[in-house]
Amino acid sequence: MTMAPGLRKVLLITHVSTSVGWFGAVAAYTALDVAAVNSQTIATVRAAHLAMELIVSYVIVPLAFAALVTGVIQALGTPWGLLRHYWVLAKLLLTTVATLVLLVEAQTVAAMAQHAASSGDPRGMPGTLPHSIGGLVVLLLITMLSVVKPQGLTRYGWRKQQEQRRAKAGKRMATTR
Repeated sequence: MTMAPGLRKVLLITHVSTSVGWFGAVAAYTALDVAAVNSQTIATVRAAHLAMELIVSYVIVPLAFAALVTGVIQALGTPWGLLRHYWVLAKLLLTTVATLVLLVEAQTVAAMAQHAASSGDPRGMPGTLPHSIGGLVVLLLITMLSVVKPQGLTRYGWRKQQEQRRAKAGKRMATTR
């Protein structure tokens, strides 16, 4: 199934925008995470944790889902396919795992924000730096796969390619008779 060129462009712009937005939001979140872990000022630590929860809930999670959904639709509606090329499959798996980890981590972030909002001292909370930095690395890897598009067909992709070649050869033979 191939989608109309106009729709494909709109979907591609949406996918790239949500993916880049996700990356940028995680970068901003990481900066707040560094401030929350390293600051000795109670107000700064408290504000950082509260802002981290807002970014996760209202920016990162929606962008992650939007990038995942638009990526799947984009793959299904283009010649790349969803399961034909290893790089597309790798992006799908990495994005899915990153989104699932994000959903689990969002609960931790909410609990830390709730603790930070209480009257207690929020300094000394562990932060989520390993997840923040890991998320950035995974999103960078996904971006690299999108740009480089390493060659390599899956078995399914190879079979589909062979079917298309046979169908094309059959059409050529039928028209030359």
